[in-house]
Amino acid sequence: MPPKKKEKETEQSPLYLGRFGTSLKIGIVGVPNVGKSTFFNVLCKQSIPAENFPFCTIDPNESRVAVPDDRFDWLCDHFKPPSKVPAYLQVVDIAGLVKGASEGAGLGNAFLSHIKACDAIFSMMRVFDDPDVTHVDGEVDPIRDTETIFQELRMKDIAYLTDNIEKVHKIVARMGDKDKAAKNEYETMLKARELLQEGKDVRKCTWSNKEIEALNKHLLLTSKPVIYLINMSEKDYIKKKGKWLMKIKQYLDEADPGAMMIPFSGALEQRLLDDPDNAKTFLEENKTQSNLNKIIVQGYKTLGLQYFFTVGTDEVRAWTIQKYTKAPQAAGKIHSDMERGFIKAEVYKYDDLVEHKTESGVKAAGKYKMEGKNYEVHDGDILMIKFNVTDSKKK
Repeated sequence: MPPKKKEKETEQSPLYLGRFGTSLKIGIVGVPNVGKSTFFNVLCKQSIPAENFPFCTIDPNESRVAVPDDRFDWLCDHFKPPSKVPAYLQVVDIAGLVKGASEGAGLGNAFLSHIKACDAIFSMMRVFDDPDVTHVDGEVDPIRDTETIFQELRMKDIAYLTDNIEKVHKIVARMGDKDKAAKNEYETMLKARELLQEGKDVRKCTWSNKEIEALNKHLLLTSKPVIYLINMSEKDYIKKKGKWLMKIKQYLDEADPGAMMIPFSGALEQRLLDDPDNAKTFLEENKTQSNLNKIIVQGYKTLGLQYFFTVGTDEVRAWTIQKYTKAPQAAGKIHSDMERGFIKAEVYKYDDLVEHKTESGVKAAGKYKMEGKNYEVHDGDILMIKFNVTDSKKK
């Protein structure tokens, strides 16, 4: 019985590429003058320089933006607490990359290190024409730009692996089969470098759990998940047309099958931010809508994050956890004592609260559950943690 249980837990908690944690960041990446800083400004409602010259952004600008959620809004309206704490997406505006960045061009080494510090990528693709916003390569070509970006990331990963493979090889040569972890790491690094040299990104390849464990020691640039943001002119976005949209879709279908692409207009979003009083009317008259909420939500999800709620008349709060988190570890996000002294989690679903209006109504309907240490918390669960900490555990 115990082995079967462990097997089941392993199936439910797959390994994935990237850092483990909840303080994860998504970086806005692209060549210069494609609208990264404008997008960052409207996303985070800030005002950082967004000038018409390459490398306007040098140091990475970092901020956080609340994750929009109708469930959170309903819970706040229902309980009317003085404290309302949503989940947040950490966003980093990274300076524009140019061809040769992996060899230091355009302050490339510094900018690539900023990408390494992030856990996912918003890949910004410019499709708007604007004579007042010059393109670093002269003419607009989002496919060329994207190939430039990811070629530079691959080149940097190859250089990194080449430098580090020899270090791991020395351990393997000295220890032989005695150090199986080092041997696995060495073989995985060789495989990754070979795939990169073939023009394949690490995230697009198939890896075993052991290989993922080895890769996660290195956090390669091409292992990070990507969402492609298509920055359109206001006019084209409203019309839902543009000469590049179909070309980009065809390109991504071949180069990155299953990848998410989200069209938006930085110019439109800036208009809405600058004139909030007339924003709703403008959207209605033009039969369009902002795509910022979708971008935020998908950015949060691509980091492998979700959240559960704690609710009451004092506070409604969304607690960020990674997918496949068990109840005790989720409780630990609230307070370490809750994880250490975890007894059980009282759990019910948002939809059941909406239907039955009150917690007592949820209980009467038989929808209020008691869950133990092996319960895997789901996105949107409402939790009440029962715990007990005694001094006997302290030494």
